[in-house]
Formats: sequence, structure tokens, C-alpha cells
Amino acid sequence: MSSFAQTTVTGTITDIDNNPLFGVEVYASDLHRGTITDEHGRYELTNLPNGSVKLSFSYLGFQTLTKKLNITGKPLVVNILLKESIYTIDEVIISTPFNKLQSENVMKVERMTAAALKRTGAPTLINGLASISGVSQISTGASIGKPVIRGLSGNRVLVYAQGVRLENQQFGDEHGLGISDEGIESIEVIKGPASLLYGSDALGGVIYINPEKFATANQSSFLFGQRYFSNTLGSNTSLGYKKSTDRWKFLARATANNHSDYKVPSGEKVTNTRFREQDFKLGLGYNSTNYSSEIRYNFNGSLLGITEGIGAQSNYTTPMEPYQQIDNHIFSMHNHFFFGNSKLDVDLGYLYNDRNEFEEEHGHDDHDDHDDDEDHDEHDEDHEGPALRMKLKTFNYNIKYHLARFSNEVDVIFGLQGMHQTNKNFGEELLIPDAKINDVGMFGTVNYSWNSSSIQAGIRFDNRSLMTEYHEVVHETEVHVFEALDKDYNSFTASLGYKFAPFKNTTIRINAATGFRAPNLAELTSNGVHHGTNRFELGNANLETEKNIQADLAIEYQTEHLELFVNAFHNTLNDYIYLSPTGAVEDGAPVYNYTQNNAKLYGGEIGFHLHPHPVDWLHLQSSYEMVIGKQSNGDYLPLIPANIIKNTLRTEFDIKNWLQNGYATLSLNSTFTQKNVSQFETNTSSYNLVDLGFGGAISLGELKFNGSLSITNLLDTNYINHLSRLKSDGILNSGRNIVLGVNFNI
Repeated sequence: MSSFAQTTVTGTITDIDNNPLFGVEVYASDLHRGTITDEHGRYELTNLPNGSVKLSFSYLGFQTLTKKLNITGKPLVVNILLKESIYTIDEVIISTPFNKLQSENVMKVERMTAAALKRTGAPTLINGLASISGVSQISTGASIGKPVIRGLSGNRVLVYAQGVRLENQQFGDEHGLGISDEGIESIEVIKGPASLLYGSDALGGVIYINPEKFATANQSSFLFGQRYFSNTLGSNTSLGYKKSTDRWKFLARATANNHSDYKVPSGEKVTNTRFREQDFKLGLGYNSTNYSSEIRYNFNGSLLGITEGIGAQSNYTTPMEPYQQIDNHIFSMHNHFFFGNSKLDVDLGYLYNDRNEFEEEHGHDDHDDHDDDEDHDEHDEDHEGPALRMKLKTFNYNIKYHLARFSNEVDVIFGLQGMHQTNKNFGEELLIPDAKINDVGMFGTVNYSWNSSSIQAGIRFDNRSLMTEYHEVVHETEVHVFEALDKDYNSFTASLGYKFAPFKNTTIRINAATGFRAPNLAELTSNGVHHGTNRFELGNANLETEKNIQADLAIEYQTEHLELFVNAFHNTLNDYIYLSPTGAVEDGAPVYNYTQNNAKLYGGEIGFHLHPHPVDWLHLQSSYEMVIGKQSNGDYLPLIPANIIKNTLRTEFDIKNWLQNGYATLSLNSTFTQKNVSQFETNTSSYNLVDLGFGGAISLGELKFNGSLSITNLLDTNYINHLSRLKSDGILNSGRNIVLGVNFNI
């Protein structure tokens, strides 16, 4: 009978002067539910499971606190005192296995909230991610971007969305993540090998996208957001609804994102960089006294133009041919079973990626006397079937058992992860053959904490089996053959980390980890022109598994008004896979083949955050980021971001009763000349970009909303990012962009 007991936790949250705090968020991440304090600082959570439950208490301007409770079926009273914190808000990190606060975590993880992401003025999720220290993007215009973590990209960076591994043909540079920046709570970035936690493809790091939370218990709300982008004449509109009871939770969100061609500083538009995106999210949650479950579904459909340079000028948002149509479906289910002090997590995911490329021209024109609807109709009537169509279906699972505690200092987790994937071709062209992939991995990890120190260690074994089908593709007079393959790849990985505080206000984190990556289908099997890169690519069926060892050192010094940090890393890669030009030409394109060589990357980030007394509302932040990548023969690696200095001056203020939690920012980002280039790259010149931002919570009588205004590239500077895929054509990056946004929560 105790397993069905209505366990309740109540309490009062106050500051150091015993004043009650209104609006403090009390959240149980394992249960996907929470509440907020009332005007008397009181909170209540019911139907909690027996055993160990972690609650976090967070409030703007105060240090976040976590507390582990031992629930036994009897009501608990837990009163909390929160201390003020001017310089930081400590957050619970979800991407690491023990879900600790950032200050308690052995690994250094970068975290960015959805609100901070939108303040960057970025039109897409990946554009905003590039503002995180150590993260950049390989871009094609404003719509397409692939994440780069400390110089590693493509299949070396793993993306998680809704708690499941994102699979969307990520080997290709010419399409983006397929994830909207609406309907997310925050983003966490693990910089360095995370194969222990996530398996193959996490060799370079992980981007973990946390979905938005459900409404607090017994609350409901309507959400509306609108953003306007001047450079692309773009519009992002989002509508949402949330409702929660003590046991059930529901949310829904629909988003439409439309942009015309982006404009360079000269005023010309880069033809067919336009894109359209529709996104729909659903969530349903349930919790009882010994079980919690969360089901989410996300559909993302996008039309992405593929530019061939600056040509016809228009304001259309419907892409011309060539273009891509990509539909992503993500279904996830997260279950938590509580057994006293132990817990079982079962996460299941199903993903369906339908990728279509339309390449032929059919007399489509871009006359200015047609509106968008007419253009869309003509587009639908003219195009034939896709030249390339691939359907990728992926089922993955992640099972973790948290052992009953040996003591309050020791946490132990054993896990089983896997993936079953099929790829099918339906178009005339082939990039990769029909294939089946099966992954299975087993791991164990332990965390031991005492005083202000922690040690975390783990070991893992993985197996990947890959089978492809035989194909012959006739192209004019040539026959391109895709041989059938049957491959198996195995790997052990391990990690060891130590966090300690040798001096007052100082924290040092030392981590060493190994990672691995099995060759992807493109690297093994390519045999034809890859139109997105204008290369004839030849695969190599004899490629070995990539393996690396990375050492990280993170030093932080924090006082009430100053924060200093130094992050350094050295990454040794064995059998690094890369494309190399052969000098031959086939089907009118230069031939590149996949080969391997040992390599290394090293560098880091250094910076400070100053908020001097007594002007605590003033913040000055500055950081320097550096990455160098070389092969063992001395040649530089391709697609390594240039060194950059980022400076931001931010003020925080209130204006009477009509603007609360206001902010204003001025940023100067100085990118250095990139001279360390590979054999098929060219140098990239330095440049400086100035950005402005302003916003806050606005009250106009009974009308309340959050408003923001940001201006990127304020001075309309001519520049080309080294990782822009349009660099070889001399096409500039985007000019000035004014972004106006409003968000209502009713």
C-alpha cells in the first residue's frame, strides 16, 4: 500500500533576511514536473515516488540549490534559504549522467538558455549556437548550418533532441539540423569525446537540446511569439499551449519560419538562399508515486534553396530549383521507474528523415509581379520528382540503471544503448547505398564526491555492424558501382575526471577521455558527384575506426564581482578520415577520395566576467578562442575556425513599472585572419562585427509581454567566415540584420 501513498513535500523559501520569495521554481527533472512559490514563499509537490528524489530551487538573482530527498511515504516539510548571486545562475546539467549542478559537475559543460539564444538575433538554431564558446558552424547562407566543436564537425559531433540521438543524414554539409529554436528550454554542449555516454559519433562532442518544460502543477497558459528579420524580410511565428494537473501534463506548439534571400552589405541578395520551415511539437507527461513517463513528438518540414550565386533579385520565400525538401519526425518516450533508492531510466526514440533534392530547371522565373502564393503554385506545377530521395528510419534506446546508494557520496550507473537504422533510396541519383546499421553499447560509470571534490570514471564497449546493398548507377556513359559491404567495428572507451578546489574561490577540473567513430556510409561507399559540394567523391571500404584521446584542463576563479576562466585541451586522433584531391576530373567535377592520417588538435578558451561593486548592474565579458588542427605530416586540417576575441558590455536595469529585468548589450567580435589552411582551402581575412541588443519584460497597463530588439552586423561590414561554404565563390556573409521580437504568456 505504501507504493501508492500520496507523498507530499511542502515548504517555504526565503532569502537570507527571512523574506519570502515569490515565483521560485521548484523542479524535479526525473519527474518532468514542478511548481512555483506563492506570494508567501510556499510551495507544494504531491504524488512523489518513494526513494531518492532530487529537487532544484532556482530564482533569478539567487544561487540555484539542489536537494536530494529520501521519500518514505510520509509528508515532508523542506524549508529552503536561497542566497543572492549577482554574477551567475547555477543550472542543473541534464546531458551528463548524474544531473548535477554545473558547479558540482566534474565535466565542464557550456549551457545556453532559449531566451539567450533568441537575443543573439539568429534566424536559426545553429546560427545562435555559434555564439557559445568553442562552438562554430559550417554554413551555407542563413538557412543551412552544421555545428563545429573545437574544430571537429559532421559525424564527429552528436546531436541529441528530446533526449534521443538525432539521425538525419548528418554526414552531408548541405543541410541543417532540422530542429526549430522554438519549443526548447536550453542547449548544453559537451566539448570533447563523450563516447562513454553516447557511443560512436560523439568523438568530438555532444550538443544536447533540452525541450521546453511542461507547465507547473495545476497551471495552464497560452504562448505567442513573433520575430521579424529585416535582412531576409523574415518572419517567425509561434503559438503554444500548456496545461498540467498533479499527474498529467500536456503541451503543443506550432511554428512557421519564412525567409527570403539574404542580403550582403552591398544590398544585393544571394539568390535562392531563401527557406521555409514548419515545426510542430506535442508533449504528454504522467507521473505516479513510483513511475514517471514523458512522450514527445516533433515534426519539422523545411524547404531549403541551394544557391548558385548572386542572380535574379526577389523577395520570394519559396525556393527555386535546385532546392531540398526535408521532413523530420522525432518520436520519443522517457520512462522512470523508482525502486526505493534505485532507479531505472528507459528512453526510446523513433526518427524518420525523408530527404528530397530537386535539381532540374523547368523554366521557373522570379518576376517581381508574382506574390509568394502564385510563386508557390507555379513551383508545385513545374517540378518533377526528386532527383535524389532518401528515407532514413532509426530506432534507438537508452537504458540506465542507477544503483541503490552505497553512501551519500557515491553514485553508480550501468547502461545499455543501441540503435537500429535503415536507409533506402527512391530517386535516380545515389549519394549512399541502401543500408542497415546496428549499434549496441554497454557502459558503467561512478561518481564519488566529498567536500568540494569529485572523481568520476567510466568504461564502455561498443559494436557497430553495417551492411549495404549492391547498386549500379548509369550516368551518361559512365557506370558507377556501389559494392555491397558487410562490416563490423568494435571499440572500448573510457573516461576519468577530477574536480577539486585547491584555493578559496578556485575550481580546477581535469578530464581525460577516449572516443571513437566508425566510418560513415559516405566515407565507405561514395562513388559519384556530390552536387552539394561540387566534388566527385570516392569512398574507401578499407577505412579504419577513428579513435582519439583528449585531455582537458579547466580552471575557474570566482569572487562576488569577478570571474576568470582558462580552458585548454589537446586532442590526439588516430586514423583521422578526410577528403583529399586526386587531381583527376570525372563527370565534370574534381575527384576527391577518402583517406586516413593521424592528426592532432589543440587550443582552448580564456576569458573573464567583471561586474564591479557597487555598479553590479554593469557586466563586461571578454573571451579568446583558439583551435589549431594538424595532420601528422604537418599539413593543416580543413574546416578549422579562425581564432576570435569576443567582447560584450551588458547592463541590467528596471525602468519604473513598465520595464522589468531589462538589459542592453553591445558586442564586438574580432575574428583573426585564418592562415592555417588545408591544401584545398585558401586564407580568410580578418574582420570585426558589432552587435546591439535591448529588451526586457514590458508592462503597458494590463498588457504584459517580453520584447527584444537586436541588430547584428551593425556597421554592415563586408566579411566572409572561413567556414562558409560560399567562400570559394567569393560570396559575402549577411549584412546588417535588425530583429524585433515579442513573446506573450497568457
